[in-house]
Amino acid sequence: MSLLYQEIAEHLDNAIAQGVYRPGERLPSVRQLGEQHRVSPATAVQALRLLEDSGRIAARPRSGYYVTERREPVLPEPASSAPLLQPTPVSGQALVLQLAKAAAERRSVPLGAAVPAPSFLPTLKIERALAGCARRHRQRIAGYEFALGNPELRRQIARRMSEAGCTLSADDIVITNGCQEAIALALRAVTEPGDIVAIESPIFYGQLQVIESLGLKAIEIPTHPRDGISLTALQLACEQWPVKACLVVPNFSNPLGYLMSEAGKRELLALAKRHDFALIEDDVYGDLGFAASRPPVVKAWDEEGRVLHCSSFSKSLSPGLRIGWIAPGRYLQRVEYLKYVANLASPSLSQIATAEILADGGFERHLRQIRRRYAEAVKRMTDAVARHFPDGTKSTQPVGGFVLWLELPAGSDALALAQRALLEGISIAPGPIFSATGKYRNFIRLNCACDWDRNVERALEKLGRLAAAG
Repeated sequence: MSLLYQEIAEHLDNAIAQGVYRPGERLPSVRQLGEQHRVSPATAVQALRLLEDSGRIAARPRSGYYVTERREPVLPEPASSAPLLQPTPVSGQALVLQLAKAAAERRSVPLGAAVPAPSFLPTLKIERALAGCARRHRQRIAGYEFALGNPELRRQIARRMSEAGCTLSADDIVITNGCQEAIALALRAVTEPGDIVAIESPIFYGQLQVIESLGLKAIEIPTHPRDGISLTALQLACEQWPVKACLVVPNFSNPLGYLMSEAGKRELLALAKRHDFALIEDDVYGDLGFAASRPPVVKAWDEEGRVLHCSSFSKSLSPGLRIGWIAPGRYLQRVEYLKYVANLASPSLSQIATAEILADGGFERHLRQIRRRYAEAVKRMTDAVARHFPDGTKSTQPVGGFVLWLELPAGSDALALAQRALLEGISIAPGPIFSATGKYRNFIRLNCACDWDRNVERALEKLGRLAAAG
């Protein structure tokens, strides 16, 4: 059942869609909305902020809220990927570490790693929470938060997951060292070396590194930059091969930024039931959609405990805290054991501090701001790519997260481009590292969550010239 402010926001949204309020026109004031709908000013403000978060309206200081201008995409969109539907061992992921080390050593303009600049994160709030917890909980932070992890943190995460449609208790959650460890625990819990895992293509290279380290085989499934993984192709793969698990990012995937529909999520889960494979859901970007409402997760429809839901606060709060989690369903005992033998527990201070940040309500306010900032960062980067990159360049149109996936003109060599860019002090992520079979030779991924200044603009100018040179 929708809340009152959501109904008001929907009413305004419909009015905008019907042309009652046109781009550039001012909406009714908070007082006028309150009188019109017989609600408090606070409720009216909530409705306006909901539309602001979705990008439909924008606030002007001392003036009110105005309908935003609609923008046509400045670059065409890449087509759906077309990988070979066949299991293959994953190899060559050591290249990722080499590129990361080279970028760090040269102190390059950071367009490669999907890590937000500190200015996008609540660093002062984190500093205060860590310092306060260190004073107040000297005894606790000196010891382990054994087994599942800090109880209060798990309770706060369970509350947050209820907003994504899940009914979980604190005891259903295991705290991990970031989402990467959560993915690794999930794969270890449901597979053995030599097993086959279905994956999106392209896929975040960190997941490929885990698959490679565990000696698994991957089937790359075609994935559309707007609709997500092809369920038809996944069905076909399951009919031909004994797929043990499927690893997906339904909400704002990296590197494509797509959002799978609710119908698609339900069908994905139904497909997992029909073919009896585990579904590993990476939701690390789930809180970072550009729209006002947080999309549900596949775990919300999971009645059998088949979904191992993985996430973290690395993109929304701080990557340095290393706080992730997994809700592994029927595999809870196995995951808990694997976590224990791997590293006993995650750092106590980070867990306690994160729990306090979540409990005081400030994280929700931060999310409201950061969603808008990430949307602005993606738009700014897209516009810059359109200005500086060669004709024929294509770009995804993400609806969440903060990365762009670019298709360069045919014949481009992303690996060679990455090496030349490093010599110019620019780091990028070349397309082949996002594939188990080295596909996407003419693709690159860019991080949009950087502090925009003349150095970044110049870096994109250089990168565009290098891409044009072939």
